[in-house]
Amino acid sequence: MKNQIDTIYILENPEKNIIKFATGYQLKYDDIIKDVFGVACLNDLEMMIQFNKPFQDSICTNKEINVNKISLTTILRIASKTELLQLRNELLEEVGNLPIPRPFDSVIKLQEGIFHWDETNSTYISEKLGA
Repeated sequence: MKNQIDTIYILENPEKNIIKFATGYQLKYDDIIKDVFGVACLNDLEMMIQFNKPFQDSICTNKEINVNKISLTTILRIASKTELLQLRNELLEEVGNLPIPRPFDSVIKLQEGIFHWDETNSTYISEKLGA
């Protein structure tokens, strides 16, 4: 039933110092928004961005931006390869030198494109189209 490539997002709550990765599925159907931001859904998160002054201040301080530059994509965006490598390094610290478990589907989408899991190196590698 699930034939799409899952996009990986990064959610950042600077007020509570929380950074989490999530799939598009988790954003729609799990409680990841509630776990990270304390609100039930994306619509509530947009309201929080607009009206919660301490939350706004924490974003401005963390991102070094003006309040009028805050948007949903400031705190919830498609993850980059660099950010995913940081997750890999954290997982390596937890499990040692053993192969780390695959954190997401075998094929994922990041800012830079489509990546697939390489069991040998326990990392996602870019799928190069063409030769």
